[in-house]
Amino acid sequence: MSHRFHICDVFATERYAGNQLAVVEGAADLSTDEMQAVANEMNYSETTFVTGRDADGWDVRIFTPNDEVPFAGHPTLGTAAVIRDHLADRRPDEVTLHLQVGDVPVRVDGETYWMSQRAPEFGRAFDRETAADALGLAPADLRGDLPVEWVSTGLPTVVVPLRDRDALERIDVDPAGYEALTGDHDGKNVLAFCAHPRDDGHDYADRVFAPYYDVPEDPATGSSNGCLAAYLARHGDGEVDAIVEQGYEMGRPSLLRLRATDEAATARSAVDETTETREGVDQAESGADEGSSDATSGPDDRVAVDVGGRVVPVAEGTLY
Repeated sequence: MSHRFHICDVFATERYAGNQLAVVEGAADLSTDEMQAVANEMNYSETTFVTGRDADGWDVRIFTPNDEVPFAGHPTLGTAAVIRDHLADRRPDEVTLHLQVGDVPVRVDGETYWMSQRAPEFGRAFDRETAADALGLAPADLRGDLPVEWVSTGLPTVVVPLRDRDALERIDVDPAGYEALTGDHDGKNVLAFCAHPRDDGHDYADRVFAPYYDVPEDPATGSSNGCLAAYLARHGDGEVDAIVEQGYEMGRPSLLRLRATDEAATARSAVDETTETREGVDQAESGADEGSSDATSGPDDRVAVDVGGRVVPVAEGTLY
């Protein structure tokens, strides 16, 4: 049985930029092994398969070239755009995807597709030396005022704050260092960011590396940037409305819109740091540094995360 597929560029500034995605229609008859083979054949960072629908949304599975993943950002937006343009009735303003992590709604505002990600989990912190070794950098290239931290809004990511874009551009992932940073937990994506973008109208620049998934570097990563949004809200004043550059080093310039609110961080920044308040904050922050593997607590519903970007259609075809 043949299957229609669509190729689109997500978080793209224009066609042939952003992150490539293949979306396969009517894939309920394909086995897991067949889906994995198609994803490997496409060889994009992710390929998605629309396997069914119900009154509440669409069943979708996401594969990298070598593994199925429960959630990923640019496949969520790109698949929602394909469903809206080709499969749904009357091009709705909201499309809900049934993913392994749960239901993810995607809404349309002009040319921007927005997804509301899961409430984040904040996990262990890592020492700067281990993170620097993984990225082929010196510890001095990392900021000392922010932690290297495990965060997840569905697909766990290690967030690494860098001092400047020079350090960002000098990253050369070391396989042994990457294994030391990610080997004993499920945060296989590593996002390094700095507050020195190329364009003054933007706020941050970042890069994302996921060798574990056979993705040495990703040009635009909605899941990891959702983790970044939660991280910035938690360690800032609780409010994030930012534009992030990614993929420039790969010749695939991408722009991601991040919005996040953290009620706890907002309340903390609004009150005087009395001894009682400070002790409570210190206890919460030290708790995030402990633990040996995954997040130390469940999803924090005080934090809301949205990630948005453009989806540009590129091609259509048929799988035989």
